Amino acid sequence: MYSSRNVPGNSSIFAPVKQYFQIMRMAFRYKGLAGMNILCNMLYVIFNMASLLVFIPFLSLLFKPETRVAPPDWDRMNLFEYVNAWYNHSMQMYIEANHPESALLFICISAAVLFVLKNFFRYLAMAFLASIRTNVVRDIRNGLYKKVTGLPLSYYSDERKGDLMARLSNDVQEIEFSIMSTLELLFREPLAVFISISILLYWSWELTLFSLLLLPIGALVISRIGKSLKRSSNQGQTRLGELLSNIEETLSGLKIIKAFTAEKMVRERFYNINEAYRRIMKKLYRKRDLASPMSETLGAMVMIVLVWYGGRIVLGNMHDPIPGENRLNGEIFLGFIIVFSQLLRPIQGIANAYANISKGIASVDRINVIMLAQNKITEVANPKKPDAFKDRIEYRNVSFKYDREYVLKKIRFVLEKGKTIALVGESGGGKSTIADLLPRFHDCSEGEILMDGLNIRELAIKEMRSLMGIVSQNSILFNETVHHNIAFGMPGASREAVVEAAKIANAHEFIRQLEEGYDTNIGDGGGKLSGGQQQRLCIARAVLQNPPILILDEATSALDTESEKWVQEALDKLMENRTTLVIAHRLSTIRNADEILVIRKGEIVERGKHRELIDKAGIYKKLYHLQSFG
Repeated sequence: MYSSRNVPGNSSIFAPVKQYFQIMRMAFRYKGLAGMNILCNMLYVIFNMASLLVFIPFLSLLFKPETRVAPPDWDRMNLFEYVNAWYNHSMQMYIEANHPESALLFICISAAVLFVLKNFFRYLAMAFLASIRTNVVRDIRNGLYKKVTGLPLSYYSDERKGDLMARLSNDVQEIEFSIMSTLELLFREPLAVFISISILLYWSWELTLFSLLLLPIGALVISRIGKSLKRSSNQGQTRLGELLSNIEETLSGLKIIKAFTAEKMVRERFYNINEAYRRIMKKLYRKRDLASPMSETLGAMVMIVLVWYGGRIVLGNMHDPIPGENRLNGEIFLGFIIVFSQLLRPIQGIANAYANISKGIASVDRINVIMLAQNKITEVANPKKPDAFKDRIEYRNVSFKYDREYVLKKIRFVLEKGKTIALVGESGGGKSTIADLLPRFHDCSEGEILMDGLNIRELAIKEMRSLMGIVSQNSILFNETVHHNIAFGMPGASREAVVEAAKIANAHEFIRQLEEGYDTNIGDGGGKLSGGQQQRLCIARAVLQNPPILILDEATSALDTESEKWVQEALDKLMENRTTLVIAHRLSTIRNADEILVIRKGEIVERGKHRELIDKAGIYKKLYHLQSFG
């Protein structure tokens, strides 16, 4: 397994091979489709070669009718020789029995049929490949999305959203191209090369070996281009992630950008990132586009030398024929040139495929960073599945750290069923972290949290979280209808239940006034609604879930006075007969809490009811008076 924080492929010279086989496994997950693609590619190669060779015996017999072709002899010939002799002998018999023009027509029709079959199987191969590509891309995106939604929140503190988006889109696209190239590189092109070289060796091993002398030089040049492509592709995808992150940040903070007249500053920043991305992509395209003309140029040079060298042999044989010896003649040399010219195409295809696979390997590296990331929030082998909350929640000597420094130290308190505990204190003191530990958004570094006497690590995460409703300071809404947002996570909820939840949350009246009521789309992040309306929808969502445990994370701190009144009334209704953990910014909202914990630098420095803490004249009293008279 690769480390989740190290890009696979940088630690070992064998890593690209591993990633190449990883791409192969993706393609061969669909064995039936891959098998049909391979079969059709093989038939395409065979019919393509046959369509080129069909004319050669005819030309030889047409221009040298006195030449007699011996009938095939299975005992004295290999398979290739037997098929060749059978075809030549049959063609001679046909020409002798018919007019040469009739034979020519037969050859032309045969070639036409072969070309049709060749392209038919080529189309079928691409059709099967299309199914493989789309299936694999779907599977990768599904797997990535599942992983993204399954990783703990702490993972995303070090990741850019734009970079994650680039991996879900562009990197997956590169792998799709690599899958196409992989099947071609493994089967179609090598088979075409093998058949072509076999025919060339049969005709003239000397000329074939001479023609292949310069090809390793081309392969070396192309391999170096491929390695450089992989590096540039990785850099390009990273820059694209930065670009998308910048766009996402700009769209999210557009109001602030305009308010501070920072349009020019953010544009210049975007222009710089975009220019850096352009330079990398220009370099990438130039390298990628160099592979094909480079291989074609090298092949053309070989072809020119081959024509010169082979032509000399043919001319020598014409002036000094040796009877009975199978020597290179004009007809075979013509066929040799035709077949060798076709040999360049699959070699060029291998070069292009190698370039695409090199880019795909870079994308596999980037995707593996996510797919192989360790999810530290895991379940035990046989977790218990709570169906109800019965007694109490206990934080027992809980400490927590993100890296080295502890942000919580020895937190201890008990939240009884039906009671309310409020967390107050300075920003950054650790209040939200205390709340996030309960639904296991993070796990304790030390100590334990118990629910009804059981460590929450022993409970099934899904069932445990279903017992909790969360209303956060920032309203998390989706670009969907009002009904969808209230019924989020409960797709089977009836309209009546949604309306009842909205009434409890003091949201029904403003929803009725929307253009399409509960079927109104509220825009990205609920942008068509005010802050108070957004928050009441979030409360309605929690009401519909009807959880026995509530976590309220500064649910009214970002609202104006009137909106806070509506939302606080909704929260009071929501908290009735429920066990509630409240993070409070405005202390006036938690005067009736059963216990108030004052958090400072990750520790509980004061605890008690509102009146008791006022009488202590400590930190809580100072905070309360600052808000009352500030």
